[in-house]
Amino acid sequence: MANKLTDMSKIRKVIKLYCGGNSKQFISSYLSLSRNTVKKYISLFESEGLSIECIENKSDSELEELFCSGKAAPVNVKLDALYCFFPQMERDLKKVGITVTHMWEKYIALHPDGLGSTQFRHHYKIWSKRVNSSMHMDHKSGDKMYIDYAGKTLSIIDTSTGEAKEVQFFVAILGASQYTYAEASMSQKKEDFVRSVENAMRFFGGVPAAIVPDNLKSAVTKSCRYEPEINETLQDLADHYETTILPARSYKPQDKALVENVIKILYTRVHAHLHGKEYYSIEDLNKAIATLMNSHNRRKLTARPYSRLDLFTEDEKQELRPLPNKHFEIRYQSFATVMQNGHVQLSEDKNYYSVPYQYIRKKVKLSYTSGTVEIYYKYNRIALHKRNYKQYVYTTTSEHLASTHRFVSQWSAERFIEWAEKIDSSVKEYIVHIIESRTHPEQAYKSCMGILGFEKKAGGERLIGACKRALDFEVYSFKAIQKILENNLETAPFEDRNQELPDHHNIRGKHYYN
Repeated sequence: MANKLTDMSKIRKVIKLYCGGNSKQFISSYLSLSRNTVKKYISLFESEGLSIECIENKSDSELEELFCSGKAAPVNVKLDALYCFFPQMERDLKKVGITVTHMWEKYIALHPDGLGSTQFRHHYKIWSKRVNSSMHMDHKSGDKMYIDYAGKTLSIIDTSTGEAKEVQFFVAILGASQYTYAEASMSQKKEDFVRSVENAMRFFGGVPAAIVPDNLKSAVTKSCRYEPEINETLQDLADHYETTILPARSYKPQDKALVENVIKILYTRVHAHLHGKEYYSIEDLNKAIATLMNSHNRRKLTARPYSRLDLFTEDEKQELRPLPNKHFEIRYQSFATVMQNGHVQLSEDKNYYSVPYQYIRKKVKLSYTSGTVEIYYKYNRIALHKRNYKQYVYTTTSEHLASTHRFVSQWSAERFIEWAEKIDSSVKEYIVHIIESRTHPEQAYKSCMGILGFEKKAGGERLIGACKRALDFEVYSFKAIQKILENNLETAPFEDRNQELPDHHNIRGKHYYN
């Protein structure tokens, strides 16, 4: 009697392990049963159309009668036809609007004497667990792209030091087809992360309805079960590609099962092949990864007559939304206070951009890409400029400035030199010296403005004479010209004017050395 009880216990364990997705070979080894015995129990279980709940509810005597009476399986032919139907059914279920009920109706139309709807669903559940025990979610074509970094990193050789440098391994997978993209990147920082996500979509040739990252710091700034905070740069990417970010839910392993499973596979199909080989640039490493990934995507899926590439090209590619023409540009931010002259400094480039004069002394946000600079005040954009990389340059929109500032905004070295040249070559020479004597040209603009203004105040001839005398003494300042004109030194004999110039220990004049 004890042996019979033991046999019935093992039958229950066989069926439970089988319904849990374990292989017949594993069950045989784990329970110390012959493979033929395991096959017999499973065949009888399937042929009778039983469920695990039904087995648990049967008494030992009922199980003995069912499994030990030598009863043959009467519906094996039906099951064979059913299980041959499942691979295509799995593909069709990934299409929007297709349900298991639709597929049963299609099956029963092909096999009028086939199994009923309840048994149909039961056997499909068993089949799907057996062929892919890690997959418990239905994925619609074009719906989600799952992304993550592998725990194990790769490396490249630093050509300057000869040392191995660790690099990250990024993976993206489309839910329905399991078509996979992978690349090496220098870090998991948001710039590298966002660029890898974009590269994945460009590789797939389309945009999924949603991107599902794990709760990486590069993707999620603050985890929350209901409304996690998305990294602003990643959100900008999603806006550019018109998709949605759906972070994997904390403590919900099924959300990450797909990408984690493919990472485990890639450890064997990618990492193992790269081990022991040396790569001297991220580009060379990614070329090797691309070759291995091509083989991975072309390999037939377990217990299925098709590959990931087949599923992608035939079922999922057309469901992805078109890519935008322009690539995404990463946006950076900084804060500054608007200066009195109506401009704000972009500290990274050390240059200046105008804003409407009403915002003078206000604190504003600069949001900039490689091509544009946007300036915001309290979430409202108040200025937009083309980015200029030259240092100490003012980029100005005249409408931004008050009338008193508009004239000043037009100051430039070229303007003052041209103005001086129209008066006389000696005035031009003096203005050039003024500009060149300052650390930055803009420091000289007020001096230039004051000196050239003497043309109206004192007359052109007197200004020319004053500039010639100042050039003679090699003294370059507004005050020097002002002193000469105030004391009428522009026409005085040389020997009389030496004591009249502004007190300066270097003022001797070029005639002193003759």
